[in-house]
Amino acid sequence: MDALLIDRLQFVFTISFHYLFPQLTMGLALLIVILKYLAVKKKNEHYNKAARFWAKIFGINFAMGVVTGIPMEFQFGTNWARFSTFAGGVIGQTLAMEGMFAFFLESSFLGLFLYGEKKLGQVGHLISAILIFVGSWLSGYFIIATNAWMQHPVGYAFSPDGSVHLTSFWELILNPWAVSQYAHNMIGAVVTATFVMMSVGAYYLLSKRDLEYGKTFIRTGMIAGLISTIFLAFPTGDFEAKNVATHQGPKFAAMEGLFETKQGAELVIIGQPDMEKLRLDNPLHVPNLLSFLTYNRWNAEVKGLDAFPRSDWPDNIPLLYYSYHIMVGLGTIFISIMILSIFLYWKKKLFESRWVLWILLLSFPFPYIANTAGWMTSEIGRQPWLVYGLMRTDVGTSATVSAGNGLFTLLGFLGIYFLLGVLFILLVIRTINNGPSSTTETH
Repeated sequence: MDALLIDRLQFVFTISFHYLFPQLTMGLALLIVILKYLAVKKKNEHYNKAARFWAKIFGINFAMGVVTGIPMEFQFGTNWARFSTFAGGVIGQTLAMEGMFAFFLESSFLGLFLYGEKKLGQVGHLISAILIFVGSWLSGYFIIATNAWMQHPVGYAFSPDGSVHLTSFWELILNPWAVSQYAHNMIGAVVTATFVMMSVGAYYLLSKRDLEYGKTFIRTGMIAGLISTIFLAFPTGDFEAKNVATHQGPKFAAMEGLFETKQGAELVIIGQPDMEKLRLDNPLHVPNLLSFLTYNRWNAEVKGLDAFPRSDWPDNIPLLYYSYHIMVGLGTIFISIMILSIFLYWKKKLFESRWVLWILLLSFPFPYIANTAGWMTSEIGRQPWLVYGLMRTDVGTSATVSAGNGLFTLLGFLGIYFLLGVLFILLVIRTINNGPSSTTETH
């Protein structure tokens, strides 16, 4: 293996592991605000204990997110030094703002929420929950704005040494790519949190303990989950797809498995990319639907991969295609689970339907898979570009870091993250087994 492949594998592994934690904290931040608001409005200790319980889960995830997030920024210097030299004058702004403003806002008020309830009072405690939510979602925006610039560079100019520097802060922050990507990403985080909350609720009901909390968790997760899963598909997913079709034609064609330019292009449901014959094997598709969804016209022309130079094609089209279809397929299943849950709740049968509770209990890993598949679609589809249209991936690595150096640190990350993963699971299991009833008001 060469150094480029090792560097890419290391970044994929570390960022995929890291993102397991922020996607839950960003989603939970919203749900904790809802529970805390209900506690204050109804003056009901039940919702207060529910909010404290999920704040503990939030805290464990937040700590793991911090520990696994720090190496990400170091890798820009160790493994991707030429990229950092080229783009540091632009992405340094958003990365610094994420650390200085959003992270400190979130971490400061998390400490107050966890340990300062008596001193803050109930309204102050609610305000601290809201500011945790603001901090976590602001943090998400700065990271998304950084990635959006790599997908769709704006507000920059070239320096005499060939690097880029920022010419418009507001163009960087209000990058149209960032706005749609942020909406889609954050709603994906809410979906993860709703499924985790419903899963824990289902566990309590199936094990016949903490029954009222189990019902509250399922009810809260179900309502937020139905809204978020629908918004994930439309309008945010629709906006994202149209954005890709407009600005990254080769990625869009590869995602959809469209090898030839067509008028009235079909939407492929399933099929297997054949890279030797440049076609889809055994396709199941809906005629003309891709043209309509992309351009609102049934016979509109959609460019296939044949419309672009081969050198601009994503370097792993089958993996991109499958990642995209896994994400979309799971999103459809999520909507179905939420509609089924709402229907049974309306019939007053949800909490007694053990087969549905088992579905809810076992479904929590799938939003993590869907979010990871979504990020794989975004990042694999950007290849072979590190900064789309400006810098190719193979010239962004560190010239002095060999494949052996990279493999050594990759093995180190595998070992350390395995231990962190075991520790995380043990802490979460202990918190869930202690249950929300054990939470008490803090000083």
